[in-house]
Amino acid sequence: MATYTFSLSNSESARQAGVIQSANFDEALRLVGERIQVSQGDTLQIGVRGFPPACYQCVESLLDGTVFWQPARLAA
Repeated sequence: MATYTFSLSNSESARQAGVIQSANFDEALRLVGERIQVSQGDTLQIGVRGFPPACYQCVESLLDGTVFWQPARLAA
């Protein structure tokens, strides 16, 4: 199982950071949505140690914890 570190933030500030253990990256993204309240527009940085994090933006969050992510555009 891989260990993913993450940071969830909105336009104002970082709200939460932590660690998720999962078998794969897709499952790690799903677990973040299930364990933490995510809102549309939130930004997630997630990755494994030794590599730069991937950056995603929440485009929709359902009441059952399902979150739809899309790769975030990085500022130049």
